[in-house]
Amino acid sequence: MDAYNTLRTHTEEDVLTITLHRPERRNALNPEMVQELTHAFKAADHSHAGAIILTGEGSAFCAGLDLEHLEALHSKTIDEHRADSDNIARLFRSLYDLSKPTIAAVNGPAIAGGMGLATICDFTLAVPEAKFGYTEVRIGFVPAIVSAFLIRQIGDKSARNLLLTGRLIEAKEAHELGLVNHVMSRQDLLLEANKLAHCLTRNSPDAIQATKRLLNQFTKDRLDAELEAATVANAEARNTADFKEGVQSFLEKRKPEWPSKKSHK
Repeated sequence: MDAYNTLRTHTEEDVLTITLHRPERRNALNPEMVQELTHAFKAADHSHAGAIILTGEGSAFCAGLDLEHLEALHSKTIDEHRADSDNIARLFRSLYDLSKPTIAAVNGPAIAGGMGLATICDFTLAVPEAKFGYTEVRIGFVPAIVSAFLIRQIGDKSARNLLLTGRLIEAKEAHELGLVNHVMSRQDLLLEANKLAHCLTRNSPDAIQATKRLLNQFTKDRLDAELEAATVANAEARNTADFKEGVQSFLEKRKPEWPSKKSHK
């Protein structure tokens, strides 16, 4: 897979830039983009690039799972849900395990899975107007796979704050939480991302890759177990009445009437 439908790639000197390219859908993740991104990350690992920049085309970085895909999930079997969950877990794991240093240049909203992509990178730069949030609970979904990474980044208490409320946060708060390294103007975003990338490429490639392998080894066994549990939870959540109601109410722009709330009375 040398050409992509949902991505644009560009290499200059030792820096590879991967741009999410579905601007008409706010760069939302669909199965094709998940597959292409996973391939692109693995290809980057075996390329001559010394650093990778991930950014989005247009006004958004990534709006999370595409709503058309979410709606189509209603007709899938539990095995199909599990396969889809495994693909998403594989995508995030391939980014986390990438041996080259990665930089997210967050040009706009990074929501749900989009926030996962932005913050799993080694470095995250963002414009002030970027919004972040794990909004899954708002549509009756479980932010399962992303939680395995988030809890390591900001700790249990702060992770629960974001995951259970589903609230959106500004780039400034994301920076205060340690999820964003630097906040900068839109005109400086890619300039600063490239400056950082070139700074990283001046270091020893072997030493950087060995350092990343070591850091990842510290958490490998536990992360493996957590992602296994998370993919099961993700697949099971897709088959619930609350999830079906949450997606439908979102598409119809109305307040959800949670079936589980009725059953708990």
